[in-house]
Parts: sequence; C-alpha cells; structure tokens
Amino acid sequence: MTVKPKAKAIAAKTATASDLRGASRLVIDATTGITDLVEAMHRNIARVPVVTASSENGRMSGIAGFVYRTVRGVTRVVGGGIDAGLALLSPALAGVPNVPAREAVASALNGVLGDHLAESKNPLAISMQLRHHGHALTLTRDGISEHLPNATGKIVVLVHGLCMNDLQWKSSGDSVTKAHDHGAALHRDLGFTPVYLRYNSGLHISSNGREFASTLKALLAAWPVPVESLAIVAHSMGGLVSRSAYYYGRKARHAWCKSLDKIVFLGTPHLGAPLERGGHWIDILLGATPYASPFAKLGKVRSAGITDLRHGSVLDDDWMGQDRFDPAPEAITPVPLPTGVRCYTIAATIDDGAKTKSVRAAGKRLLGDGLVPLNSALGSALGGAHGNAAAKHDDPKRNLKFAPENQCVLHGVNHMELLKAAQVYPALKAFVAA
Repeated sequence: MTVKPKAKAIAAKTATASDLRGASRLVIDATTGITDLVEAMHRNIARVPVVTASSENGRMSGIAGFVYRTVRGVTRVVGGGIDAGLALLSPALAGVPNVPAREAVASALNGVLGDHLAESKNPLAISMQLRHHGHALTLTRDGISEHLPNATGKIVVLVHGLCMNDLQWKSSGDSVTKAHDHGAALHRDLGFTPVYLRYNSGLHISSNGREFASTLKALLAAWPVPVESLAIVAHSMGGLVSRSAYYYGRKARHAWCKSLDKIVFLGTPHLGAPLERGGHWIDILLGATPYASPFAKLGKVRSAGITDLRHGSVLDDDWMGQDRFDPAPEAITPVPLPTGVRCYTIAATIDDGAKTKSVRAAGKRLLGDGLVPLNSALGSALGGAHGNAAAKHDDPKRNLKFAPENQCVLHGVNHMELLKAAQVYPALKAFVAA
C-alpha cells in the first residue's frame, strides 16, 4: 500500500503527540525531573525552524513553555493531570514530521528505561519487529512478498545495539561522502535481501534473545522463496542478543538454526564493557543525536539491558536471583560461539594504527573503539596479540576462540562508525562473501 506524503505527515504528527503522552506516563512515575527531560527533548526538536522556538534560558517559550510550567505545577498535586497537559502540546508539534528523530528518541528512552516502560505498559515501549525501510514486515508469505517483492534466497538480518534502531544503519552522507547502509550494500553486491530487527534494548539480553529466536523461526517459515543462506550482521549489544537467540533457538530445535550460515559481529562486547559501570556508555550513545541527548541524564538509572552489558550476559541464569547492579563475574555462564556457524568479528580501535609505545596510544588500544575494549570485541579472555594485560584475569572458559582469519581490527574507527561507516564495509563484505 502506498502512503501519500500528506498522510505520512499527519501520521508522523499524530505519532509524535502520542509519544509525548506516553512520556507523560513516565513523568507521573518520576515527577518533575522527567518533565525537565521531556522539555529538553522538545527544545531540541524546536530547533527546526517551523516549530516554536526555545528561549535562551533553556526553557520553552510561548504556549509550549506555559504548558510545561503547568505540568510541573500539576505534578505536585496529581499525576493524572499531566497526560491532559501534554496533550495540549499537539498544536505546538504540528510542524514536526521528523519520524527518524522521533524514532531516535523512543529508542534512546527504551535503551535507558525499556524494562520499566514494558512493565508499566507505557505506550513508548518498543515491541520487537523485523522491518525494511522503516516498515514492519508481516511475517506471512503474502506479507513478506508485498514488502519484498524481489526477495532472494539469501537473507541478512541486521541487529542494532543499545539505544539504537533499524533506521540508524544508514548514514546520511554529505558533500564529500555518499550515504551508506551495510544492508543495502550487501544486497547490491552479494544479492542478500536485508531485513532489520527493531527491539527494546532496555530489556534483558536473554529476554530479547528468546524473542528474536521465535521471530527468526516465523521469518524463515514465511519466506516466499527457498532459503539458501541466512546471515546475521550484529552491532554491539545486537551480537549478544544474536548469540542468545541461537542458544535458545537450538535448545527449542528451531529450524532456522540449521539455515544460519554466518554471523558477523561489529564491536560486540562479548566479555562485557567496563564503561557500563560509570554510565559513560549512555553519555556517548545518547549524545550521538541531539533529539536523544536529554535522556543521557537518565544514565544512572540503567535498564536491565545496560546492566547485562557489564559482563556480556546472554542467558537468563546470568541475572536471575542476582543483584543486576552488582553482578558477580563468576555467575556468568560461558556460552561458546554457535557450532557449525562461521563466526567473524570486526573490532575497532580509536588509535590510528601507528606503531608507538606512547602511553596515550597504548591507552587508546586498551579502550578499543571508545566503548568496547579490544579484547572484549575479539572475544579473547586470554589477552594475546590484540588483547591486553588487564584481560589475563578473565575466565579462559569464556574465550570465544575466533579463528585468526575470522578477525579484523580497524584502526581510527569508533564504536558508532562500525554501525554505518562506509570504511567498515569492505571488511564486512569480505566476511559475508566468504
């Protein structure tokens, strides 16, 4: 079905207003502190010229500012009035048909507070979907054929990481570089039909893994042509979700596990990410877009998904009965790479690759891509050529043992660039084509 531009704009405006009413449910839970964050989000969106501008003191001006002041007052009396108050913002948002920006805000909020949103049945909670060009796929033969009329027998599923969404695999490009999307490029060069997973990254990794396994089962059962090959390209947390999905899918004897040919991990924290402890992960990820940056203040709240990143948990047993804010490393169950599946890892380091013994360069190599240490992205619990001395205390049972030829380290590349930068694609293409 073709949606006319005007209808798209109306839908976007309606969705934006609905999203803010959903956020008001969160305001009721967290009182005026969350109201400040919603206002900051609105202020950033208001930088678009067609929307009411913000004042220099960081508060909204005009009717929107009046509504926010009213919201703060009402919050102190009765939380139920907030939803009605934020509903008044719909006219102020009439010129914000920016769906990617709204998606970025929802994804960021789900990454930080997704478990709470799901438990409280907040309308902002994201449900898992497989999508293409931002549209959800109906997992029936006719539904897939309608959205993917030229589907091939080779499928690549792209799985995003924490606080991200399926639209963020595509770089916008500029006057120098062209727009790039790993999935679209794999379709162009290797004939893989790309589908993109969208999920609530604030839930436990194992919870998303179980649901992803069932989703892949439905996808392959409904695929309109015989499946020749299934590949997964997973960024960051998405790699842990994918490993969890294979574990639970194989345990349930799902047929898709036999069709899975390869997984390419992009900056996946297989051994955990120490930056989870300080909330720095959230500061960087949410700061990647001005529409999501207000929620960086929520980093210390830390969803279940975030706390799972500390040690790279992929199973229910890793967190059940544990204090998720202070998990014990010995409680993490070692899970090997999928058997019979070709697994590749692309890690990155923010240094330029120059051979130097300087303390600063050594520190960058230890830090890896800015969020994930190099040894963690390589699944190397024993240090080694790409590891570091600090990793020697890690449990050797967690060493994933990627074959040397299945590893790639890119220099001068950061964590977010692994998701969508064109300079990452040659290595990715070589692994998918192998």
